[in-house]
Amino acid sequence: MFDHGLNLTMQAVRRQLAAMPHELYLVRLIHGATRKAFPGERLWTAAQLASQATVRFLRVRNREGCDVYIHPYAEESNPGYILVDLDHASPTILDTMRANGHGPCVVLQTSPDNLQAWVQVSATRLEPAVASQIGKQLARLYGGDLASTDWRHLGRLAGFTNQKPQRRNARGYSPWVRVVYARAGLAPQGAVLVQAAECRAGRQENGPSPPTLLVPAWDTAASTGTASKKTGSAGEVRIYRNWLHRLRIPQRYPQPDWSIADKWIAKELLRQGTPAARVAIILQCGSPDFPRRHSDPQDYLRRTIARAAGELRAAPFSRRDLFPHLGHRTAVPPTGL
Repeated sequence: MFDHGLNLTMQAVRRQLAAMPHELYLVRLIHGATRKAFPGERLWTAAQLASQATVRFLRVRNREGCDVYIHPYAEESNPGYILVDLDHASPTILDTMRANGHGPCVVLQTSPDNLQAWVQVSATRLEPAVASQIGKQLARLYGGDLASTDWRHLGRLAGFTNQKPQRRNARGYSPWVRVVYARAGLAPQGAVLVQAAECRAGRQENGPSPPTLLVPAWDTAASTGTASKKTGSAGEVRIYRNWLHRLRIPQRYPQPDWSIADKWIAKELLRQGTPAARVAIILQCGSPDFPRRHSDPQDYLRRTIARAAGELRAAPFSRRDLFPHLGHRTAVPPTGL
C-alpha cells in the first residue's frame, strides 16, 4: 500500500542531503517536551539515512514526540558547514545573505517565521574554534540565535514535525519542517569568512588583546588586537611578510613607516587582482602591531587601500566594496593617509 506521507518525508530528506553532501551524518533524537535525548546517537550515510526503513523508524520516533536533528559528521572537526538559526527572520534575509556572498546551500522553515540555514564555507574540515567564530559572525550579521553557533550545533532534518510545545499552532498541531531552498555549493565569500575567523581564533589563542573593530568583510562585532609574527592567521601573515621582503622594505628602511609599507603592499596585492576585502584581512593580520595608534582601524584600512588603488589608476571604489554590510555607497577618492 502506497504511503503518501512516507514518500513526502523521503523526498524532503533526500533533497536536504543532496544539497549538503557529506560522507556521514550524525542523527540525534530529542523529546520535544522533556528535552531528553533518545538513547544512542546514530551515524548514517546519505543512502542509509534516506532509505525507507530508516525514514519509517524516524517517523515513528517523531510521532512519539521526538524532534529529529542532524549534523554532517567530521569527528572532532567541523565539516565546513555552518548552521545559522534565524528566529523571526525578515522576508528579505535570504536575498541579503546571497548579496553578501553568504548564500546558504540549505534553508529550512522549522515553524512559521523561523528558518535554519546551512552555509557551506569550506570544502575541507575546519578547526572547532574557527567554525564557532564563523557561526557567531553570521549570527550577529543576520540576527541569528547566538546560542546556536557552536561548531557542531545540530540542525533539523526536513520532512518531520517540530515537536516543541511552544511551536504548535492554534489548533494544537506541530508544524512540519519544510525545505525552502536546497542547492549544493560553497558560499562565494566562504573563504573570506574562514580567513577572518582564523585570524580572530589565532589571536584568542595567544591571549587577550585590546578591543577594537575587526576589519575583514561583513563583521561588525568581533574584536582584534595587535598582529605580530605569533598571532593572526598564518597564511595572511606569511603573505604580508613575503611582500615585505620582496619590496626590500626592511633593508631599505631600518625603521619603516608602517603606514607607507601597508600602502605599498596593498598596491602590489591589488595589482595582482586580490579583492579589496582580502587585502584588508592581509594588512590587518600581517602589519606589525596593528592597529598601532589608529583610533579607527576600519577607516585606516579603507583609506590605505583607496590610495593604493588610486596610485594604480584604478577606478574609485566604495566603502561598500570593503564593508558590504554598511550599505554606504559614497565613492571613496584616493586621498592621503
